[in-house]
Amino acid sequence: MMHDFDPLDGALLIDKPSGMTSHDVVDEIRRQFRIKKVGHAGTLDPNATGLLVILLGRGTKLSERLMAGDKVYEGTARFGEVTDSYDSDGELVTSLPVPVMTLDQLNEQAATFVGDQMQVPPMVSAVKKDGVPLYKLARKGIEVERKPKLIHIYNFRFATYDEPLGVFRLASTKGTYVRSIIHDLGQKLGCGAHLSSLRRLVSGTFDVKDTLPLDTALSLSISQIQPSVVPFIKLAQAQ
Repeated sequence: MMHDFDPLDGALLIDKPSGMTSHDVVDEIRRQFRIKKVGHAGTLDPNATGLLVILLGRGTKLSERLMAGDKVYEGTARFGEVTDSYDSDGELVTSLPVPVMTLDQLNEQAATFVGDQMQVPPMVSAVKKDGVPLYKLARKGIEVERKPKLIHIYNFRFATYDEPLGVFRLASTKGTYVRSIIHDLGQKLGCGAHLSSLRRLVSGTFDVKDTLPLDTALSLSISQIQPSVVPFIKLAQAQ
């Protein structure tokens, strides 16, 4: 029944800053508002920013359903440099000259990624092998076989290209590693590439324009934060 729900049962839409893990944000929210059950509906890498759906109280029960929503990102790719993590957090592996290409030529190559594909998670990822996150194995120099999974890219297009940087927008199904797409595009072009920056704009029915910056959220009291909580009932109807 509706009166059984606490005002903090639901979700907070947070604009995650760069440099924090998604779990860091969860911990900060839990500590600030003294809520026992806090989770999130879809991880963002530490250097990524944007929409992070933080689940509160009974809202955590809807985690799997909310994670299933499609995602939209904008980001920057740096061509000519390959890193071991496929993004700017990693170590530089190779550096190659970038071929001369126009924005239209770049988009012709990007368009080949649209549709269904099997994607292998990168070694530097939170995917677990026998209960151990892959990134922990990667730090030890261990590489293991990863199971490919089916993803779908709805749209992948660069808005600008000024060598070696290209600014793009990508829409995809859940669980898509955008940095892997950029890495693969770089391989296709013969010069390599890595993800320089990434921002999540949309997750399911939620939009980054409705988020609170994390520092703003953490400056509020419980009574002040309540109007920003998406109630459980509304959350259950969101997907």
